Formats: sequence, C-alpha cells, structure tokens
Amino acid sequence: MRGSKKNLPLSSPPLPQTWSHPKTPPRANPIDAFKSNNSTPVTIAYAISVTGCGSDPITEGGAVLKHSIHLNSIHGAGRYNYALFAIYHPSAVSCALPLKALGYELLEREVFVNVADIKGDFLRNKIEQNGCCGEKELIKLEAYTLTDYPIAVHLDLDVLMLKPMDVVFDAMLQDGVSQSTFQTHSVMWPDDPLPTSINAFFTLDYNMVGPKKQYKPVQGGFLVMRPDLNVYEEFRAIVLEGDFRDGQGWGGKVGPFHGSMTFQGIISYYYNVLHPGQAIELNRCVYNQMCDNPRTGKTVNDVVQGECRTNTETCEDCRERNLEDIVTTHYTLCQKPWWCLSHENDSLQHRLCRKLVHEWYKVRSDLEQSWGRSGRGPGTHETDFFYGYCNKMGKGGYIPIEAPYGTGSVR
Repeated sequence: MRGSKKNLPLSSPPLPQTWSHPKTPPRANPIDAFKSNNSTPVTIAYAISVTGCGSDPITEGGAVLKHSIHLNSIHGAGRYNYALFAIYHPSAVSCALPLKALGYELLEREVFVNVADIKGDFLRNKIEQNGCCGEKELIKLEAYTLTDYPIAVHLDLDVLMLKPMDVVFDAMLQDGVSQSTFQTHSVMWPDDPLPTSINAFFTLDYNMVGPKKQYKPVQGGFLVMRPDLNVYEEFRAIVLEGDFRDGQGWGGKVGPFHGSMTFQGIISYYYNVLHPGQAIELNRCVYNQMCDNPRTGKTVNDVVQGECRTNTETCEDCRERNLEDIVTTHYTLCQKPWWCLSHENDSLQHRLCRKLVHEWYKVRSDLEQSWGRSGRGPGTHETDFFYGYCNKMGKGGYIPIEAPYGTGSVR
C-alpha cells in the first residue's frame, strides 16, 4: 500500500528447521515451463477454504463460483485453464465432501501451527477468538503450497467471476508489465511504478479502519499469489513468533482490526511491511467489488458525505461503476445471493447490488443448463430476476440446487 513505501522492511523471524509440509515440491518450476513454451495453455489453481459447517450453503456457493471460473477460462472467454481445490479443516469434512463431485480436489489441512506453541502471549491467548473463524482462517495460506501451478487464486465462496483475470495472470507470469492500460484500469494507484516481479495481487478493505491508519487490512476474500513453500514457511514462522502487540498489531504496525490476527492482517503485514515492492494493490472497484461506501459519512440522496477512507482528497465510489467494468465481485455489503434479496430500492447503495445479484442467478441458470436442465426453477418470487430459484424474499425463500450426481441438494 501507499504508506508502506516510507518504511524500510523489517527482518523476518528465522524459519523453523524441524517441520516439513506433506506436499512434495514439483521437480520443475512451472513459471520457467511457461516461459519456455508459452503456447501451451497455463493452468491456474483456484482454491477455496472451508473452516467449519455454518449456516451458509457451502457447496451452493462453490458450484456457482466454479461455473463462473469455467465461463471465464480457456473453455469460455479467457485464455487460461483452471484447477479447483477445496482446502478444509478436519472439523468441516462433512460439508466439504460434496465439493468433490463438483470438480474440486479436496485438501484436508490442520492449521499449520499449534496455538499453544505461539511465543507471543497476546496472540496465543486471543487468536482463537479473532475474526470470523479464529486460527482456522490461516488455512487459506495453504494456497501457497500449490506449487505445481505458477499462480494460485484464493477466493471466498461468496465471490463471482464476471470477466477473465487474464491481464493479472499475464503481468505475474511475464515478470511485470508496463502497459498503461493495465495500470489505468486494474491498479489502485496507477501513478505508482510497477514491481519488476509481481508475487501477489490483493485488494484492501478500507472500511475496517480509519482513513489515517497507515496499514489497511487486506480484504480476505481475494488473493492472487505465486505458490512458494519458502513463503509458506515464513508465514508459519511469523505466526509462531507471535509478534502481535496489544492495540498495535503485527510488529506494532498492522492492526488491530477485524481478523487482523489471521489472514487479513498477516497478508498486509507480509507484503506491506516485511516485503514491500513484491505485490500490487488492485482497484477494488474492478476486482473484488463489494459496493462499499468510499467515505466515512452516510450517503443521503445519492450524495456521499465524509472524508475519503483512502486518506486522499478524492476517491472513487465503486457503487457508480458500470457492470461491464467489473472482473470479480464479492457479496458482502450486497449480502449473500442465496438470501433472495432483490435490492429494489432505487438508491446508490442498491442499484449496482441489484445487477450483481442478478448476475449470480444468471450464472446459476447457465450452470443448470449445462446439466441438461431448463435453467429455470419452480420458484414464484420475481421469476425474471431470480430465474425461478426463489419462492420469497429472505433466506428461507431460496431453492437449493438439485445436484446432478444424486438426489437432494448440494448442501
């Protein structure tokens, strides 16, 4: 992020010597293979993680997300192939298993540290209650172990891909790009120089901290990275060292905020403090679009009040973006698509949400058609908008996908 350039990187804690990951590294570097024969379609690893069996329909989101990736891969509008992985904690095995039939390779993973082994007292005593999932959210970092692939993308299950991410993959595989088009349309701060070699792309969640907070949280639903076991073990060493300070966060710099002890904080700490210049912040209005208010005040009659959360004089309102500009969307402020909310209120907060929710149902309809179905459900609530997959507004109105590989829904 912008403020991190004023600070020299801190030294990382030493890597442990007594632990090895169960996955064997590849015999050849897949990035080198791409450079020597870039006429062969490159396969991107897409990973989701399942930390527990909550109220959201895990495989419902997994099915539609998978199909949106398929439509924007070499099989549809894009140039890259894909492989799907579901990383799950052992406690979530029952709700992760149905993902296998949808094409996900299942990877059972414990958290890569024992909480009792964390040196820092504050982190050791607090991490299990932090954020949405406590220390279990660290299994998202298992995406760094997918070293058979040159690039891995970790996405939350309430994400939808609307357009290919080819320009992002191109930039990473080609060791950086200088095209003004890429900088103008994809990068959050287009006037900043691009790294020579890009190891990660992320978006930041400006709504979680005050505008003047130097280091913002990485938004936890979207990360593009180069898989690397050395980086993975460095993350493990950082957690074991446990230098998360009360009221100050990682290294006294990153945090506190929601989820700051786990994924959203440690990714920001790694790329913005320990290793600045290796990652790029993408424009959150284009990638991981959440329809968030860019200012600290309320929006009254479509007029946004308050100061910019980016701590700049001006800031773009992502809610005013055209649907055609958006590459991926994350259903957070718009709420989950399976809640059957139509966002009919004609206001700045709802107009784009309505279009994005409709896109989710459009992809579900296309998925069902790919299984030989009509692409229309039996629901009666706003049938043109929800394609017949809702009976009424609200969580209880959603009609789950009937799985093509057996009876019942994919819950």
